[in-house]
Amino acid sequence: MEQVHLFTKKLKPTHISHALSFPTHALEAFSFPEGAHTMRFEAVDSTDNVWGFCLSSRLTGAYPKPVLLRFSWRRFVEQKGLVPEDRVAFFMERSGEADGMIRRYTVRAQRKVMMLMGQDVWVDVEDLPLYSL
Repeated sequence: MEQVHLFTKKLKPTHISHALSFPTHALEAFSFPEGAHTMRFEAVDSTDNVWGFCLSSRLTGAYPKPVLLRFSWRRFVEQKGLVPEDRVAFFMERSGEADGMIRRYTVRAQRKVMMLMGQDVWVDVEDLPLYSL
């Protein structure tokens, strides 16, 4: 399978509390049903948990302005303990020919843990140690 990076986004407070804005170029990796402006898809995280998301794009306006809708996105945010300045990355794995192509999506939630030699070091949130008070 060939893995394609769709996008990485650093999270802002509105991404945490509302919906995740989705880059327009990433829409090419999704097949909306004919005439639909929303679609559901599943993405697997680094621990093999499957997450259901609902992707929506507007029908009017100069550009589609896609978002992951709050009802599907919020559960992921809460379960991962995401905060502003964390980031998420979406990938697609493809196999097969164009007509019979199988798509599998993956998602990673990451937190910056340090800078090393001028480069940010990001770690999957599942790999962070848990602290109890």
